[in-house]
Amino acid sequence: MKVTKSLCPECHDLIEAVIFEEHGKMHIEKTCRVHGTYRDIYWGDARLYHRFAKYLHNGCGVADNTTSNNGRCPQDCGICGEHKTSTILANIDITNRCNQQCPICFANATVSGYLYEPTMELIRGMMEGLKNQEPVKCHALQFSAGEPTVREDLFQIIRMAKEMGFKHIQLATNGKKLANDVEYCRNLIESGLKTVYLQFDGITPEPYIATRGFNTLPEKLKAIQNCREAEMPIDLVPTVVRGINDHQLGDMIRFVADNIDIIKGLNIRTVSFAGRINAAQRIRQRITIPDVMKNIEDQTDGMIAMDDFYPVPFILPLSHLADVMSDIHNVQFSVNPHCGSGAYIYVDEKKNLIPVKRFVDVEGLFEYIDELAIEVGAANHLKTYFRWKGLKKLSRGIKQHVDTSRVPEGIDFAKMFLNLLKDRSGDSTKVFHKRMMLVGIMHFRNCSKNQLFC
Repeated sequence: MKVTKSLCPECHDLIEAVIFEEHGKMHIEKTCRVHGTYRDIYWGDARLYHRFAKYLHNGCGVADNTTSNNGRCPQDCGICGEHKTSTILANIDITNRCNQQCPICFANATVSGYLYEPTMELIRGMMEGLKNQEPVKCHALQFSAGEPTVREDLFQIIRMAKEMGFKHIQLATNGKKLANDVEYCRNLIESGLKTVYLQFDGITPEPYIATRGFNTLPEKLKAIQNCREAEMPIDLVPTVVRGINDHQLGDMIRFVADNIDIIKGLNIRTVSFAGRINAAQRIRQRITIPDVMKNIEDQTDGMIAMDDFYPVPFILPLSHLADVMSDIHNVQFSVNPHCGSGAYIYVDEKKNLIPVKRFVDVEGLFEYIDELAIEVGAANHLKTYFRWKGLKKLSRGIKQHVDTSRVPEGIDFAKMFLNLLKDRSGDSTKVFHKRMMLVGIMHFRNCSKNQLFC
């Protein structure tokens, strides 16, 4: 049993909650002294919950900008000392206007009753705050909304972010504007955009009719083709609801494989019940990260297995190595291990799906990298040591943990991975991701009946 904090879904009071195992699943239960007890499934697989839990790591946080309200974070505390990780990817909502009215809208766009649209000056101030964060500055940014493409000054906003030095800029969009005009996609790239986060809920009309209110699949396919012509990389972002589109997860992964030239990942978001909802419907449609993994395993005939996935903080050794290589604080992926997971999948010429774990001892490799980071960090003249000794050890260690007899034909994984770690440049990243797909899964949580603070 684990004790944590949560919110009452009625009055939003901060209350105690417990996470416990029952019948092979993890449940969460909490009681409000006014509104009673609430119980829900938190994680659909207890074995995976415990496997992921060992990667829990508190990060360096963000230097206090505010003081918490008598320890009652997140009630009016802003960024306080309760936050245990630095900003990895900052979301800036640039409007609450939208050109769709989706039945399951997470942002509740268009029905809020007021207009939210920050000025260019206010957006600049937000970005300056991110760039000035200590001890780790934020270098990755996503513009979201509503629908961010309804702003006529979007290109200027992206260009401003580029000029301010953000290394990764992405756009969360339903794709309607991108489908209408390939030149619009080219202008996004010219402004400095790196990736389109495209809403994509399935490969047939039915999921879109249920989640968006009408069949938007032709629009999505046109947006993808326009991005291809403009050479704009895409990540597909489905909102997965049990009974609506969870049966299409395998097909969506195969769709990415068929379009690996321009689509680089499938970033799955499990549905968030952010308002009041009938308990029976909530139980019927609730889907958790392990449920998604199990569906993927079943729907790919085991080509991608549940154990091919790792929690986000699994890659922390890369942050440790980057710290000692650069002698500065780099972003630490120290989010709660039960909030998100991912698996890298290599797509060969025949469109076979080959998880990296099948030819790399990833756990052994990352342990080796962590040990190397400690060794380099203890040396004098860090960069000189790494260049002449640490780099050779890193190269040797990568090769030792790669099974060359199982590496897909046509790639030198050890060389690609080494180059990625050495310079982390755009060119190295492009080479690594040329035929590499990231399947990510993330919970969306917001004042729901099973809210858990991560």
